[in-house]
Amino acid sequence: SGVGWNQSHQCRLVPDQLQTCRRNLEVMHSMVQAAHHTKSSCQKTFADMRWNCSSIQRAPSFGPDLLKGTRESAFVYALAAAALTHSIARACTSGLLPLCSCSPSPSEPPGPDFRWGGCGDNLGYGLQLGAAFADGALKSSKLGTQALRAMNLHNNAVGRQVVSDSLDTRCKCHGVSGSCSVKTCWKGLPDLEEIASDLKSKYLAAIKVTHRFVGPRKQLVPKAMDVRPVEETDLVYLTNSPDYCTPNLNLGSLGTQDRQCNKSSVGSDGCDLLCCGRGYNTYTEEVLERCHCKYHWCCYVVCKRCRRKVERHVCK
Repeated sequence: SGVGWNQSHQCRLVPDQLQTCRRNLEVMHSMVQAAHHTKSSCQKTFADMRWNCSSIQRAPSFGPDLLKGTRESAFVYALAAAALTHSIARACTSGLLPLCSCSPSPSEPPGPDFRWGGCGDNLGYGLQLGAAFADGALKSSKLGTQALRAMNLHNNAVGRQVVSDSLDTRCKCHGVSGSCSVKTCWKGLPDLEEIASDLKSKYLAAIKVTHRFVGPRKQLVPKAMDVRPVEETDLVYLTNSPDYCTPNLNLGSLGTQDRQCNKSSVGSDGCDLLCCGRGYNTYTEEVLERCHCKYHWCCYVVCKRCRRKVERHVCK
């Protein structure tokens, strides 16, 4: 990430995408940002789960849990593809890329109370260039099985589709004294965390598939006979995941020992589920926090610093 992408020989850092990199040097900073955002969004989204996305820290040297076509691998590929599209679209809007700018005005007519204007996120350019980077390496690579490449390409497309579906109308009011007599609106993308949350729902409902001939060509079809056909919006996976309860380097599981849990929760962050029935230890910690805050006219707030004891619970 410390590389200034101004020399084409630096593209050798990404050998699978060498030619695409050389043709699009100005976009590489957005690629680096997308990688950082993928890591942080994944870990934030799964912070309360047994698999808390810690394995993504080793990228691009993924462990077994992200190399064997698991449900977690499906999520990471979809999120990375989404982050790439999102980062490029936002960079266009910010004026950081010479070959793109704001998105064209929407084709749909404006409403009676607003007009199209502003600077919309350039989703079209983000989708085009994001797909070239995310999919290009998979299509040209001979690594992994044909089934794994098909799975990853499918999940990449799901990630980009979620970004497309998240594009919505944003508006700014104009008028005397904020009367909002006129509104200017444009199409914009939400933060990546919101997209990651939508992908987490798809992760939980992901379909286990196999890659076999259907007619003249191979397709991803459900492994179980009683499952509905795979749709373009479904995340898919090939291999069952470890339970992530105990450390197992061969499976890519780090275990949940010493993870903090929520004693009162019945969800995935609850001590029963997160600790896999092993129980938990409780300890008391003293924290320093702001308290007794007072507003002073005009215009600042003064607070005291108070110590408070809190109870923590960690998995055995």
